[in-house]
Amino acid sequence: MIYGNIDGVKNSILNKLEKACELSVSKDSILSVELVDILVEVTQNLDREVSAAIDRKGQIISMGIGDSSTVELPIIDIREGRLSGVKIIHTHPNGNSRLSALDMSALVKLKLDCIVAIGVSPEKENLKYNIGFCGIDKGILVEEEVGPISLNEVIEYDILDKIKYIEKLMKTCDVIEDDTERAILVGIGSEEDLVELTELARACNVETVDAILQNRHKIDAALYIGRGKAEEIAGLRQALRANLVIFDDELSGSQVRNLEEVLGCKVIDRTTLILEIFARRARTREAKIQVELAQLKYRLPRLTGLGTMLSRTGAGIGTRGPGEKKLEIDKRRIREGIFDLNKELAKIRTTRSVQREKRSRESISKVSLVGYTNSGKSTLRNALCDVAALKSVAQKDKVFEADMLFATLDVTTRALVLPDNRVAAVTDTVGFIRKLPHDLVEAFKSTLEEVVYSDLLLHVVDVSSETAELQIEAVDGVLTELNVIDKPVILVLNKIDKASPENILKIKEKYKELKCIEISAKNGTNLDGLLKHVCTDLPYTLKKIDVLIPYTDQSMVAYLHRGSMVDSEEYNEEGTLMSVRGDDEVYNKCKKYILN
Repeated sequence: MIYGNIDGVKNSILNKLEKACELSVSKDSILSVELVDILVEVTQNLDREVSAAIDRKGQIISMGIGDSSTVELPIIDIREGRLSGVKIIHTHPNGNSRLSALDMSALVKLKLDCIVAIGVSPEKENLKYNIGFCGIDKGILVEEEVGPISLNEVIEYDILDKIKYIEKLMKTCDVIEDDTERAILVGIGSEEDLVELTELARACNVETVDAILQNRHKIDAALYIGRGKAEEIAGLRQALRANLVIFDDELSGSQVRNLEEVLGCKVIDRTTLILEIFARRARTREAKIQVELAQLKYRLPRLTGLGTMLSRTGAGIGTRGPGEKKLEIDKRRIREGIFDLNKELAKIRTTRSVQREKRSRESISKVSLVGYTNSGKSTLRNALCDVAALKSVAQKDKVFEADMLFATLDVTTRALVLPDNRVAAVTDTVGFIRKLPHDLVEAFKSTLEEVVYSDLLLHVVDVSSETAELQIEAVDGVLTELNVIDKPVILVLNKIDKASPENILKIKEKYKELKCIEISAKNGTNLDGLLKHVCTDLPYTLKKIDVLIPYTDQSMVAYLHRGSMVDSEEYNEEGTLMSVRGDDEVYNKCKKYILN
């Protein structure tokens, strides 16, 4: 069977490959001259890689055609403790027989008996061959390369003895298949950015083996860091056995494709990493919808296909074509998915709006915790609930808290009783970060609306961090984007138990125009002081009035119990004497009963 990209390939070439599948190779040889001749001829005609998979009986079990740099391999059954029993012979149209990083990765991942690369040049007699074998290093399956060598040396190579030796080692050495993700981080910004990228990778269970910072003033349109640096990282990646490269900035679809071709492994950018973390941490229906929406918006412009060759669809004269291409179908499905998710979020937004209106009618002040990711917002929210929660909500679960980036994504609101007996709703929001993807901000707009409608913002800062000032600026940037930068703000300097006095003083001096308060949410330090500051800064919107309601209008008494806070209630000869706190609506409705 012929695998891979066969679009546009002549039937004569496909028939030649089908006939080649009937060839057989000697059991004690890696390949045959006849097979090489066919692979080389097809490669020169198509300028694409061509591969053949051969079992240990010498039978060709499949052929594959790829583009100019890759080829699709058949799915091979892998058993523990032995090799797969399959050899892959493939061509390199660029004339270089050196095994690529993708070749090496396939060799180890599929446990191939061997993989052979044939460097095809215009002159057939100048062909070079490289052979890759599995090896074992410190109990881990690794790759070994032989070559470049001649055709005769490949044919005479004792492949059976080599396979027996490798499988003997696999059975006696307790070989571990190392499937952990090991990443090299690449950035062109500052050391602080790479430190943060390391934490993001850790939050995604990715091990960082090296970090590279390049001083570059202009981004390379094709490879982001330039070909020379990309090739240098490719060599480093192979030496460190990394299988992932993460870039600190957002990459275009073409840059990802070009970098994967040069580096020979999966390449992702900062945005993809953040979206992956969000996808793993989302728990509620709302958070999952928001993350999926952001992923679809990110993926849509990165779909690539036939460009101007895409056909039109429809019916009638002049509009008929062969139908939708795969790219068109993918784009349409993504757009439909975005539309459906936006409808779901609209319903959730309506529900949140109803909840906010109810809190407004009940005259509950709204406080939002905002701040950089891992600054301690969830810990502070849990601590406040421990010391000031309403009895009716004390039994509710705590928010998940952990020392990691984006530990919690699900927004929760709890009621607190302030020292002046007012009830306030405290909302824990998703953490912000530098270079936060715009699509993610847009997708989480329904969640961040809680910030928009808040009466007071508690900006939680990890004052023990060396980059605390940069984190404050990043949060202010997102608040500016949400048009809430002018709201009343208290700068909550958290983690003072781990921070240096110099760092605390430096932050307080720089932001002296804001009210700053030092706390430790984890240890419960100065939470009472924070609540007192909240009472002072939270706008007091209720009016305190004394009213005397005649017994002929007891419906007004019921209304005041529903729509205001009743401090006291007495009965005398003239009616019900009440002391209440209410908003303008309450004041206007009972204005005629107000006592001077």
